[in-house]
Amino acid sequence: MAKEQEENGNGSSSLLVELPLREAAEGFELEKAICSHGLFMLAPNHWDPISRSFSRPLRLTSPPLTVTVSRMLRLSESEENKVREFRSIVEALHGEEEATEYLRSFSGRVFRSPTLFEDMVKCILLCNCQFSRTLSMAKALCELQFEIQHQISSSKAAEDDFIPKTPAGKESKRKLRVSKVSMRLESKFTESKVDNSVSDLQLSQEPLDFVGMGSFPSPEELANFDESFLAKRCNLGYRASRILKLAQGVVQGNIQLTQLEEDCKETSLSSYDKLSQRLRQIDGFGPFTCANVLMCMGFYHVIPADSETIRHLKQTVGRDVELFYAKYAPFQFLAYWAEMWHFYGQRFGKLSELPVSDYKLITASNMKNKKIATRKRSKTSAEE
Repeated sequence: MAKEQEENGNGSSSLLVELPLREAAEGFELEKAICSHGLFMLAPNHWDPISRSFSRPLRLTSPPLTVTVSRMLRLSESEENKVREFRSIVEALHGEEEATEYLRSFSGRVFRSPTLFEDMVKCILLCNCQFSRTLSMAKALCELQFEIQHQISSSKAAEDDFIPKTPAGKESKRKLRVSKVSMRLESKFTESKVDNSVSDLQLSQEPLDFVGMGSFPSPEELANFDESFLAKRCNLGYRASRILKLAQGVVQGNIQLTQLEEDCKETSLSSYDKLSQRLRQIDGFGPFTCANVLMCMGFYHVIPADSETIRHLKQTVGRDVELFYAKYAPFQFLAYWAEMWHFYGQRFGKLSELPVSDYKLITASNMKNKKIATRKRSKTSAEE
């Protein structure tokens, strides 16, 4: 891993980090790795369809930056082995069939968050609501984190009897940059002199403006909130209680996230069952949420089933789900999700090219009719 420190024209420093792709270098595409699940659309993530770059605030704490980015993109040796095995199964089953091109073009990597806690909260946000509501709740939580940071900055200034010369808005933005790094991840690669294959991924740690937007709140930042305030401030409804209890469980040591991550390194059926039982003990973690969290942790043999899943499968498969996808074992979810993601693309256009303002249009009602989805998308673009 190479690092280079340099000065920007505005006097602030930036850091260029090269993240070795190693075994993942062959066939790796940044766009496909990021734009592979609705999680990439949730704040504080930001995908720019024009520059095809990804940015979000990250915390300057352990684990190291390269570890959190590797987690998001699933660049570990274990994940790479799963990608290759899934591709081999698809190739053996379908060869060059034109009808299943979407399976071959699917990267096999499903985007996730930098931390397990963020994944768990966002899986709660996905439950029993339209995606537009999920988007707004995630954004509200990140805005709340920004407010927390601003309050900490203001309190510290008061304690030191220090009155900042800069306006409050600018001061809070400056504080945000100090406590976190705003990461921009670009598809600029260095090439190996031996075989010209992609070998490194560049992370530019330049100050980016997330006006009014913080990082995703940590368990420590959420644990002491009043449930009714959290529900009202972020429009979480009953989810506020579940998120609050999750955060408190982590802070109090009753929920060991590091241990959960360690235990999922062996993605066997028996370890899945054990982890699922432990997750089900957490308030609000039913079968759908648990299956989604375990998918984020690297288990791909179970398809999280909610109303959206059932609706899609009735339209496309029309038969027993487990039986239909059994041939892809132990990667039934990857096959299902490649099909689902392809289906979304047919309805709304290439998802990596959608403007942020169109994310809210991805709803079950709009999925039913391609013409309606296209018309609404065109109307939104015209209004902008």
